[in-house]
Amino acid sequence: MERNITAKPKILIIYTGGTIGMIENPRTRALQPFDFSHLIDNVPKIKKLDYDIDNIQFNPPIDSSNMNPTHWHDIARAIEERYDTYDGFVVLHGTDTMAFTASALSFMLENLSKPVIITGSQLPIGEVRTDGEENLITALQVAAATDPSGQAMVQEVAILFESHLWRGNRSTKMSADNFNAFKSNNYPELARIGLGIYFKDEALYRSPSKRPLKVRYNMDPDVMFIELNPGMTESTLRHLLATPHIKGIVLKTYGAGNSPSDPWFTTAIREAVERGVVIVNVTQCVNGSVHAGLYDTGNSLAKAGVVSGHDITSEAAITKLMYLFGMGLPPSSVKKYMQVALCGEVTIA
Repeated sequence: MERNITAKPKILIIYTGGTIGMIENPRTRALQPFDFSHLIDNVPKIKKLDYDIDNIQFNPPIDSSNMNPTHWHDIARAIEERYDTYDGFVVLHGTDTMAFTASALSFMLENLSKPVIITGSQLPIGEVRTDGEENLITALQVAAATDPSGQAMVQEVAILFESHLWRGNRSTKMSADNFNAFKSNNYPELARIGLGIYFKDEALYRSPSKRPLKVRYNMDPDVMFIELNPGMTESTLRHLLATPHIKGIVLKTYGAGNSPSDPWFTTAIREAVERGVVIVNVTQCVNGSVHAGLYDTGNSLAKAGVVSGHDITSEAAITKLMYLFGMGLPPSSVKKYMQVALCGEVTIA
């Protein structure tokens, strides 16, 4: 959908919670969420953007450690109900689970053709020295950006933090201390923020077909991580694999997708797969990909029926499983679609 480039950009801010929305109470000195209806009072620079900005807030705002699929549902619903009214959306979110939310929304918001920019901060927006103000302003600018034809520059879910714009389902939180807290280790930045905002056209996602937005609300929570560690016992592994009602597991392996070669290990994995559990092999490394046939230890997992996650992030792998099972697909179909890039979340060699 082309935007009327002569009109003010209409942007909706969705505040879910997190550090960015905190301000110090002058009486108690404690941090508390501020009322975003007074956003301009707290961030007066926004006036200079000359945008038409509205906001909605979670009530009460939540710490991102408490984020779950119900909250993803609420964010997606807010976007769907206002999709035709606004040119772009900025979601303010705590950093701890931001990459999970960005990944989940990328699957849920099918046929998305408008920007959904997720941002937050390491310091509250009310602090004298804060990254929150800059992140918010830049996120608004990215959400409003168009190309010469009037099309939105960003037509996907993205994370804006400090000097980078990353694809949401390729991102991981890398630091609890630095302002540049996020990185996409296996996919290039969508834009670099410096004196200007420099978009990388070749990295931006474009849907192969232009269809109306369709929101997939059902996210099945019966999935889990199993992270390998030296010394893991057979009883521990079998106990985890036998978790009641579990449908999908992201198996976080070593290096290029390697695991112990002990017969008991592959037997336990194979038996779980035969029970209908979908197991996806994702490397524990922050950079690189699973190469199932590179070593015998990785090849044994493939022979046991484990699906290669290629270069997908843990956050995208687990939310993709939620999404696919949420559509009611059988394990065979889930395994098939885990091997397909649905919205730029994985590189299939």
